[in-house]
Amino acid sequence: MSANAIPEGNVGNLTAQQETTLRKFWGTIFKLYDLYESKDPEIQAALKNCANQAAAPVQKSRFGLFGGGKKASTEDNNATALIEKQLDLGAADENDKFGLRKQFMEMLSKHSAESSRAMILEASKHDHPDALALRFLRARKWQVDKGIIMMFSAMDWRTSKSKVDSDIMYHGEGGGVRDEKSSDPNTKAFAHDFMRQIRMGKGFLHGTDKLGRPISYVRVRLHKPFDCKNESLERFIVYNIETGRMVLNPPIETACLVFDLSGFTLANMDYVPVKYIIQSFEANYPESLGVILVHNAPWVFKSIWKIIHGWLDPVVASKVKFTNGRDGVDGITNHIAPDRLIKELGGDLDWEYKYVEPVEGENDLMKDTATRDRLLAERKEIGKRFEAATRKWVQASTPEINAERTSLANELRVNYWKLDPYIRARSMYDRNGNLRGGKKVAWYDDEKAAAAAEDRAGDNATVKSEDTFVDAGNDGELTATAKAVEGLNINEKTPLATTANAVAA
Repeated sequence: MSANAIPEGNVGNLTAQQETTLRKFWGTIFKLYDLYESKDPEIQAALKNCANQAAAPVQKSRFGLFGGGKKASTEDNNATALIEKQLDLGAADENDKFGLRKQFMEMLSKHSAESSRAMILEASKHDHPDALALRFLRARKWQVDKGIIMMFSAMDWRTSKSKVDSDIMYHGEGGGVRDEKSSDPNTKAFAHDFMRQIRMGKGFLHGTDKLGRPISYVRVRLHKPFDCKNESLERFIVYNIETGRMVLNPPIETACLVFDLSGFTLANMDYVPVKYIIQSFEANYPESLGVILVHNAPWVFKSIWKIIHGWLDPVVASKVKFTNGRDGVDGITNHIAPDRLIKELGGDLDWEYKYVEPVEGENDLMKDTATRDRLLAERKEIGKRFEAATRKWVQASTPEINAERTSLANELRVNYWKLDPYIRARSMYDRNGNLRGGKKVAWYDDEKAAAAAEDRAGDNATVKSEDTFVDAGNDGELTATAKAVEGLNINEKTPLATTANAVAA
């Protein structure tokens, strides 16, 4: 597969059946919105009682060690049954190892139509909303009900539990540096742990593999169990994953994850973060990994791998490839070209990880809440129009509606990159010039030279033909509507998400 080829099941390359399933998926999302907005008191009571049923412990035998657990009431069970019927949810999945159905039922009781819309719009960021939906559909083998449960559980995790956008990405590295100076010892220690992992380069992004997927390196030898709190380690993991989303060049939707086990010993082994990484990618960021390279694993890792392999979803496990050395049958250059591979792993690329500290004033645009709120209002309005068009598309797919949805998805993309510097703290990748406010990500000298030439030419059109979305069901060719979006100028009134613009402001 070439770097520009769109895999089947992704936006721009859906079979007729896959498009039909996607339409049904969106139809179920709209059913949920309609339930929230229903005036039927029975429906409203059922939504509130779903959490009670989900929270009720399973009753044990009176002879069991923990017998006497309280059963869910008949009212709670009836509430769950009513909502399950309205949303066409099938029987509970016996292999639900992360308890997603329980999370989903709990989520139903605390959200509304508006908050559900906001969660999807926020999580979509610069992606086509269909791309978000399709990740969960593919992960659940195109079963609509299981995909819905998985997606909304992940959305709730993002907003209510991990606070991905309102905290982790909003405060970012600049917030970490600030909190390192806090007078509160817990805040200071937490921030220090987070920033120390970034500074040492325990995990970082750089370059692309042979299929154009961004590479995320994890230097396992730098990890020591108990050298930081689990909370700061989890924050670091989510921060890296979420930042990885920002460096995807369309139509690429997955990353190449390299676990570098060079110098690994048992002193580096820590099952707690391994489990968290697995849960993150399987439950909250499904279909985000194209390949997982376990590089230079020593013999002692064999027994460890047997344990880890048992935890993995078969689809994820199938993406794991063991590499050893640079060349040969098992060489890492089978996946990453020698001139794109960092010299630390035997590549020809003369590059090494060096952390660049936050620059004073780089996040000043985040103080401009008036512009932020205006862009958020614009985004909400575009989202309403996208929903209206998608409701029509659910009923009947026509070229006109497909073109309208494609155009609106591109408006959302352009809007996001205008909004980005007001809601996301700058990262090292912004400071290094890798992230370019929605333009093609530049990692290597030749890419940076081309980017500089583009900027000198005054070409501020963020959405290029290769970056625009395509209609959900076509064969990958850009529609006339998508091509027309090339003329959109992201720099119309607001600056691009670059450190230079942030500092200048």
